[in-house]
Amino acid sequence: MPKMKTSKAAAKRFKKSGTGKLIRNKAYKSHILTKKSTKRKRNLRQDIVTDATNVKNMKKILPYL
Repeated sequence: MPKMKTSKAAAKRFKKSGTGKLIRNKAYKSHILTKKSTKRKRNLRQDIVTDATNVKNMKKILPYL
């Protein structure tokens, strides 16, 4: 049986927590930051657990994570 390929784009964006959950960064932090409040930008810095509805697809493209 050949090895499964990891999606390199997804591997750069997701990591696994100590309990095995997928962690991702929040979106909307890259540009047009002038109109966003400081509080909003600060909250966008934090990592968040990937939603359960997406985990099945993510496990498929990240078989060795």
